Amino acid sequence: MDGLRMRAAFLACLLGASVLAASPAAAAGLTFAVVAPTEGPLAILGQQVRDGARFAAQANGDTVVDIPEACDESDGAAIGKAILAADAVAAVGFLCTEGLAAALPALAEAKVPAITLSVRSGILMEDALKKKWPLFRLAPGPKAEADKAVEVIVRDWKAEPFALIDDGTIHARELVETIRLRLEEVGMKAAFVDTYRPAQEQQLTLVRRLAQTGVTRVFVGGDRTDTAVIARDARAEKVALTLIGGEALLGADPLVPMTDGVEAIALPDYQALPEGEAIAAAMKEKNIFAEGYVLPAHAAVTVLATAASRGGDLATALSGEPFPTALGTVAFGADHELRENPYRLLVWHAGAFVPAEAAPESE
Repeated sequence: MDGLRMRAAFLACLLGASVLAASPAAAAGLTFAVVAPTEGPLAILGQQVRDGARFAAQANGDTVVDIPEACDESDGAAIGKAILAADAVAAVGFLCTEGLAAALPALAEAKVPAITLSVRSGILMEDALKKKWPLFRLAPGPKAEADKAVEVIVRDWKAEPFALIDDGTIHARELVETIRLRLEEVGMKAAFVDTYRPAQEQQLTLVRRLAQTGVTRVFVGGDRTDTAVIARDARAEKVALTLIGGEALLGADPLVPMTDGVEAIALPDYQALPEGEAIAAAMKEKNIFAEGYVLPAHAAVTVLATAASRGGDLATALSGEPFPTALGTVAFGADHELRENPYRLLVWHAGAFVPAEAAPESE
């Protein structure tokens, strides 16, 4: 432990307090397996995972071993065998369910924890808990989006007439239905519930129907383009509507500009937050851009290195005290899910979605 303290002091001087806060020193010589795609359409996301994980490991004097993830039926027990062959103390990444599910039994037997950055399957986590597999989820759980939406609506729309609309897709319908039922449980009933026709050049008819109902707030279960069109047409019709959507609003759309004030329940841009800003700046000096999975992967390795420095069984340590990371404070519950919902209320302002608390009050 004295050696660890000396090493922590050295890193503090070398990296500066702001960077150290997101990358605490851990036991030297740890090896982490990074499981991510190396080929195909997901290769760019895999590179983000590798960049973030390697940057964190190198700052701590640890190493990473790259394990390819095919994200199809060819992902089998080979991933688990490769992780164990690398003598890795833990594995991070796992952008797809196939390889993760196949690897977990072997990892459990070897007591090697896995942190997924992407897989949101509720069934897989239920199986992991039942079979005591050491799976931890840094990604949002399957109910997190609806949970945050309900929290925001109950807090902000209690005295306002509101509508719930969706575009008819499976995810949107399930999301809106879950929100509707949860709101009715606390006595909040929507004044208007409907499925709109998506992918239209204009939504004037929908906007006029909403205006006729007298609603002032609308949750849109749909994509970014449809929401941008609805917001644009509402402004053109001088219909005052506060629109809020889900994570789908973060999708790119170069054709229809988003209107300032549109809200989204989504994950923030971590590199723009205080906790991630210093790490992102340090990465940029190495020509690494903190996009997508870069900072989550950095956070996963940071969490594992810190947990290892606390001693004892690594999986047990992961469920213990919180960890400071580039994503903010991270803590896992007994269910191996994040204790705090990572979704935030974002507001479109000046060309980007920003945390609601950072947007001007007028928005």
